[in-house]
Amino acid sequence: MDTKYIFVTGGVVSSLGKGIISASIGKLLQARGYKVTIQKFDPYINIDPGTLNPYEHGECYVTEDGFETDLDLGHYERFTGIRTTRNNSITTGRIYKTVIDRERHGDYLGKTIQVVPHITDEIKRRMLRTPLSFPEGDTIEAPSGAVGGSLDFVITEVGGTIGDIESAPFMEAIRQLRWQLGRNAVCVHLTYVPYLKAADELKTKPTQHSVKELQGMGIQPDILVLRTERHLDDSMRMKVASFCNVDLECVVQSEDMPSIYEVPVNMQKQGLDAAIMRKIGIPVGETPAMKPWHDFLDKQRNATREVHIGLVGKYDLQDAYKSIRESLNLAGIYNDVKAKLHFINSEEITSQNVAQKLDGMAGIVICPGFGQRGIEGKIIAAEYTRTNDIPTFGICLGMQMMVIEFARNVLGYKNANSREMDEQTPHNVIDIMEEQKNITQMGGTMRLGAYECELVKGSRAWEAYGEEILIKERHRHRYEFNNEYLESYEKAGMKCVGINPAANLVEIVEIPEKRWYIGTQFHPEYSSTVLHPHPLFMSFIKACI
Repeated sequence: MDTKYIFVTGGVVSSLGKGIISASIGKLLQARGYKVTIQKFDPYINIDPGTLNPYEHGECYVTEDGFETDLDLGHYERFTGIRTTRNNSITTGRIYKTVIDRERHGDYLGKTIQVVPHITDEIKRRMLRTPLSFPEGDTIEAPSGAVGGSLDFVITEVGGTIGDIESAPFMEAIRQLRWQLGRNAVCVHLTYVPYLKAADELKTKPTQHSVKELQGMGIQPDILVLRTERHLDDSMRMKVASFCNVDLECVVQSEDMPSIYEVPVNMQKQGLDAAIMRKIGIPVGETPAMKPWHDFLDKQRNATREVHIGLVGKYDLQDAYKSIRESLNLAGIYNDVKAKLHFINSEEITSQNVAQKLDGMAGIVICPGFGQRGIEGKIIAAEYTRTNDIPTFGICLGMQMMVIEFARNVLGYKNANSREMDEQTPHNVIDIMEEQKNITQMGGTMRLGAYECELVKGSRAWEAYGEEILIKERHRHRYEFNNEYLESYEKAGMKCVGINPAANLVEIVEIPEKRWYIGTQFHPEYSSTVLHPHPLFMSFIKACI
């Protein structure tokens, strides 16, 4: 069949959960046997979120092909198990850069470059995933149908809120595609129905205004998903349907759920996937059982015993460590426990209060990050957990802090540090990678994406991976373990048990004599999904229990 396109937009306010709805739609269509991809269009002008502070935009997610993306791609992968690429994350900055590069190359034959049609055409090309070999090898794999390939559905989420100036070109592109694609395109609009406590009423007026704004841009939504904290009765759904020119069966409510992983099931019960298929003209057929997903939800509901995990980091924002949090939650569920996560600000940790700060924690994750702020607290935490034999998982910078702590307090190199933090350190146990030394541009220039790692047989990491020898994990860093010190570490008890075979880069360190003390230079959290939790997180939670 021809590729079908689903556009997901949002209204009233941001942060309603478009990413979760998009991922849920993808999961429901997958359950029906369709091949799906999901892509995110962000209206900001940055080329990618790689240079954004986590306080601005939450965590930066990294794809296997080494592209820094929005955190919603993490939801897409965790829900559906698909592997996204640079083609799944587009920003206004990338759109404009492509058009300007082509103009400089002379591809427009002297035409005046305008938002319409040149910017909107480039947006449409990306939404349709049609190939373009220029510029910079920025090719796009095309789906099936008129543009080739093999995808049944392409789900496109547009960031921001209807009415934002930044999103206007994206809305115009969707308007054009709706006419161009006919029944092969569907628009799903997510809005908010607030509850006014003083009046004890739910109000649909914001939704009506949001749809009116969308209609003013020439787009009639086919399906409305109403985000609400209170249940909406049929009369209220009927009111929304009649005022917004939407079929009643296409007005779906998204109530607060105990877990985001309940959302696909809730959407299926209300017939969201069936409504999409009817709009597109595909026979609905039987409702998929989704047994593995329901089995997972049953385990989640039954996992009542709590295990307390401390996240030692400097970003007091849950989205800053989103993938780590979800990976720990998933691993907890599969170990029949509820992972209770506690953020511990590393800036506030001192030698005097570390015991109090980490009290009651069954395990500690030393979180990734960049820069000087808060690193001494991470080093103090690493020393405390090492000497008190508390299960500890260091990720990226967290692993580097474990290495520095060991150098200072076991190897006796009191001034040991990373070149990132101290250019003059006499013991640069963490050093800048050779290929990074001459790089001046910040965006997209780190060691990014999936690289191979060879595990040492018999190590705890090797056991966690199910006795695999060669694994592949995603990276995002400029600094690495200094191999000049490798022999000293090995003799003193910190073993380098994961090595990249191509670059001889140390990927994993562990102290075998401890219950669980492992640091990884890579980011295992990017590979953990609902149906396939990451083996290192599984092993870590087991140790915490």
